[in-house]
Amino acid sequence: MSPRLELRAISKRWPSVVANDAVSLEVMPGEIHALLGENGAGKSTLMKILYGVIQADAGEIIWEGRPVRVTSPAEARRLGIGMVFQHFSLFETLTVVENIALGLGDGSALDELSQRITAVSERYGLPIDPRRIVHALSVGERQRVEIVRCLLQKPRLLIMDEPTSVLSPQAIESLFDTLRTIAAEGCSVLYISHKLDEIRALCHRATVLRAGKVSARCTPSEETHESLARMMIGGDLPAVTRRVAPEDSAVRLELSALSMPPEDPFGTALHDIRLQVRSGEIVGIAGVSGNGQQELIELLSGERLAANADAILIEQKPAGHLGVSRRRALGLATIVEERLGRGAVPALSLVDNALLTARDTMLRGAFIDRRALGAFARQCITRFAVRCRNEHAPARSLSGGNLQRFIVGREILQNPRVLVVAQPTWGVDVGAAAFIRQSLIDLRDAGCAILVVSEDLDELFEVSDRIAVLAGGRLSQAYPAADLDAGKIGVMMGAAARGAANPISREDSHVV
Repeated sequence: MSPRLELRAISKRWPSVVANDAVSLEVMPGEIHALLGENGAGKSTLMKILYGVIQADAGEIIWEGRPVRVTSPAEARRLGIGMVFQHFSLFETLTVVENIALGLGDGSALDELSQRITAVSERYGLPIDPRRIVHALSVGERQRVEIVRCLLQKPRLLIMDEPTSVLSPQAIESLFDTLRTIAAEGCSVLYISHKLDEIRALCHRATVLRAGKVSARCTPSEETHESLARMMIGGDLPAVTRRVAPEDSAVRLELSALSMPPEDPFGTALHDIRLQVRSGEIVGIAGVSGNGQQELIELLSGERLAANADAILIEQKPAGHLGVSRRRALGLATIVEERLGRGAVPALSLVDNALLTARDTMLRGAFIDRRALGAFARQCITRFAVRCRNEHAPARSLSGGNLQRFIVGREILQNPRVLVVAQPTWGVDVGAAAFIRQSLIDLRDAGCAILVVSEDLDELFEVSDRIAVLAGGRLSQAYPAADLDAGKIGVMMGAAARGAANPISREDSHVV
């Protein structure tokens, strides 16, 4: 059988970095082929070349036995190549069906296309309402839109760049079933992910990139998590270490009877949210995207104001009616789930993005201390191993994982007293994820109260002292992480959605 796709000696150089250096790989019909590597290893650049977003400096693309020059995404789609990007290409002011109609470009009537979207989303376990406006969707829901749009094109090669980073375990398994089905029907899949257990369970073969070059090829099912990680980062994964949290430390963040209707008619209302986070403690919030996580983060950060000032206390001070800047003055820092657009301004340099949240410490009277600001940005880059040209590189020039490192570093280096973070390791490689998690634990050990909202249960179990579940806009009681497992988290999700309390018995640590 001939390969469906061959990439021969693909190279791409930017002014300050070699993104791809003579990279070659081949993908067979019906094969699920993994592309592995650290953040900045050149994976996304290679896929953008294949999809026609950018052009290679050298090399050849062989598609179904003949050389082709892919000059645009439209040309890629005409060949039968579809791609789900890590950073979404959606118009926020349009509805789901309008966005998909623009992507398909086949002249379908919106009503008929809505029916097709609903059918595909239900078939593949990726529920999404075609009528919703994109700006009101969570990151996980936006990812579903991208995947559904791609599946509607019935591609012969499907490129997936971090498709499961914000999906629930159930949705991931459903997606895997979908990928196995379309592969069995002859479609090829190029799969990029930092979740090595997924790679081992799903992919037939793997090509590993390091610093833009092919460093290894393997059969993932024959490898271990550790051996795959060594191929990617060139060494062993750092171990995450932690100490026992104090039980009698001061409450630094408290939510009391926090309720709020959604701004968007398709959003999720929050119902009677109650929670305490103490100094030197990490509390994790688990749950499937679209169950109120985005609404809760907006209320905590100050993007939306609570109905009652006392519903949110920061350092024992009413903060529900305070805006973002005044909450930061109380010691609150926030890391949002959407990196580009909310966490950073794509067109601004890293140094100017640092100014967005660190400005109060960079002012000298009415003037910005540019020297101090530059030093702070360089410290973020150095301490958090951000791969970039320098502090003047625009945010959009960084890979997703490297931008996440910078944003996390920007907030942690300001030594907040309370940190609220959503999806802290979304799209970052295994080495960077371990580093970020250890940084959160170190900040917690220094006395910070940390609230982590994540759909990655392994991450929550690794860093959290206590875990609660958000489902249907209702928050469960928070239990010690040591008393929980994935099964009990699932029970808590169902109980929280019904508004039930105390689904877990701590005495005998089983589901009641």
